[in-house]
Amino acid sequence: MPLRLFQSSGDLIADRRFEFARDLQLKGDLPAAADLLEQALELAPNFTSAWFTLGEIREELGERDKAIAAFRKAREADPDDQHGAGLHLIRLGDEQLSEMPKAYVQALFDQYAPHFEDALVNDLDYRAPSLIFKAVIAARVAARKPALFKRAIDLGCGTGLAAAAFAKQVDHFTGIDLSSGMIKEARATGLYAELEVADMIDGLRGKPNASANLMLAADAFVYLSDLAPVLTETRRVLAAGGVLAFTLETHDKNGIILGEGLRYAHAAEYVRSALVRAGLKLLTLQTASPRIENNEPVRGLVVVAEKT
Repeated sequence: MPLRLFQSSGDLIADRRFEFARDLQLKGDLPAAADLLEQALELAPNFTSAWFTLGEIREELGERDKAIAAFRKAREADPDDQHGAGLHLIRLGDEQLSEMPKAYVQALFDQYAPHFEDALVNDLDYRAPSLIFKAVIAARVAARKPALFKRAIDLGCGTGLAAAAFAKQVDHFTGIDLSSGMIKEARATGLYAELEVADMIDGLRGKPNASANLMLAADAFVYLSDLAPVLTETRRVLAAGGVLAFTLETHDKNGIILGEGLRYAHAAEYVRSALVRAGLKLLTLQTASPRIENNEPVRGLVVVAEKT
């Protein structure tokens, strides 16, 4: 789901050249597109969208050093990094792995909110909510416990797909999402008793101890590098016997990487260790694909854990 954010330079001619460059980029004429972007940047040296797009083109042309220089300029022009230039610098090996800029995540999902659900379900065969639903039901059956929960928190709730999957199992749903656009879509479903625009970790920090029986994160932890903070807060907020269920993307190496889709992928062993350190008991860790991307299944994990 690549972000296509446009921030005007304030110079009409520079903006027009950017538009022409984008047309050339989409048609595959990358050298000509790069030339037009450089012309636009001569007119507007702090044109963030032009620097970012130039970085993309240089990267696609295999011009690593020039791509790095352009992405650095994009971030200098916008320190909040709404375009996610820093993520490209990580992918290019210019920077160490770090957390995703909040401004980037907000911009990404505010942009996609109106057609997010249709794109995920119909175009990407999105299955994360159904995967965690089946995993939770199976875990409760195996433990001979009812799959009914009084209070649940949906982390990175998006448009409400996870809440829809668990609607018959939960009495009171709270949704937390960094994107106000997503919260607007979620509110329209009528599935949530409470909705909050907040970062997942900050949202949890505002919740009382032992105040939830179920915590869901369908395709949400892929926007976090280090899972320790969110797992620690999850354990605090869950009541004894409470359940956490989430999906991740994964890989064969160690630890955490930033994948081609600019989402984090976590190794299975990292997940096991992170849960142990957070004081959560692992019930389920299964391999399953949460979506299709570039006509290929995305490698993923489905995880269910419990606060004992």
